[in-house]
Amino acid sequence: MTARFHESTTIDTCGIVGGMTTTVEGRTGTQIAGQVACCPPVTAVGMDSASAEHLAGVLKALAEPTRLRLVSLVAAARGGQACVCDLTDPVGLTQPTVSHHLKILVAAGILEREQRGKWAHFSLVPGGLDGAAGLLAAVGAAPGSGQGMRDDPLSRR
Repeated sequence: MTARFHESTTIDTCGIVGGMTTTVEGRTGTQIAGQVACCPPVTAVGMDSASAEHLAGVLKALAEPTRLRLVSLVAAARGGQACVCDLTDPVGLTQPTVSHHLKILVAAGILEREQRGKWAHFSLVPGGLDGAAGLLAAVGAAPGSGQGMRDDPLSRR
């Protein structure tokens, strides 16, 4: 098998081709045994598994459009509280279906429930969305995240 090499002025990704690490002369990076590594090593400490599990549950709960709307409706409600009876019409679903979605949001630690007679009232858990907001802010501020690009989604392709 004959190896073919392609010269390029830029490399978007790095890796191993045919058992050889690809590098470019003059490229900035981490020096390893006289060569420049194509990717700097990961040195930051990532999220621990318990935090990742919790945050995944929050993001999973928020990933459903009706639940996302319910969170925004509760947050916008007078006094920061909303009765389940007031949430059915805005989302166009029956009370049992809305209650199911609210139960998932409570289990994820996003909303808290208070029973008042026949009806349940919901409010945001203080700090319940901080982990998700922090993650999204960190991802948005990461190098190469597209910060500063136009708001046109096609410019990110």
